[in-house]
Amino acid sequence: MTQTLFLGAAACALAYLALTARPASLTRSAVKTASVALLALMVLAAGGPVLLVLSLALCALGDWLLSRETEATFMAGVGAFAAGHLAYVALFLTHAASETARLAAEWPLVAGLAVLGLVMASLLGPRAGDLKGPVLAYIPIILGMGLAALTLPQSGMLAWVLPAAAAFIASDMILATEKFLLPPGHPALRLTPYLVWPLYWGAQMGFALALT
Repeated sequence: MTQTLFLGAAACALAYLALTARPASLTRSAVKTASVALLALMVLAAGGPVLLVLSLALCALGDWLLSRETEATFMAGVGAFAAGHLAYVALFLTHAASETARLAAEWPLVAGLAVLGLVMASLLGPRAGDLKGPVLAYIPIILGMGLAALTLPQSGMLAWVLPAAAAFIASDMILATEKFLLPPGHPALRLTPYLVWPLYWGAQMGFALALT
């Protein structure tokens, strides 16, 4: 059962990669949402952590909302993903070793995340328009997810959580650059969808496999 759900999620993820640059449609939204929703069902069927199921389900909802490509659904989608990241933070901390010791040992990465947050806020704030509030609120939440990932022991399957978190952050940075920083018609816009999706879905897959 779990293997079937995983293969279904992977098939939907590959299908969405072919659809990612196309205009919004119900088919495109359904395929995108199923890519992560099936991972949530896989974790549920395997008896995985409730917080992991919740995180994946909230992100699947966010996928549906963002794929509709309106300002209202974008704001709702950001909210769904923010809630998903907070659930991930709670999940990661249940597996953490000594949070203070781990963060102290990883101080260069902690400092890097802080600098990244300041840079992204300074770039996105003046360009986000009416979405400035949600965008600026989202930055510390996703970086908080990265900090929580740093507290996990780097052994066994849990060692995959940190690179998955880094991939998630990278996908959101590219998406924000695409939406707010690059002008219409910029050549990079032909490439960014094919970077965002593998990083994002790979991160969700990494979380699902590492924490189930």
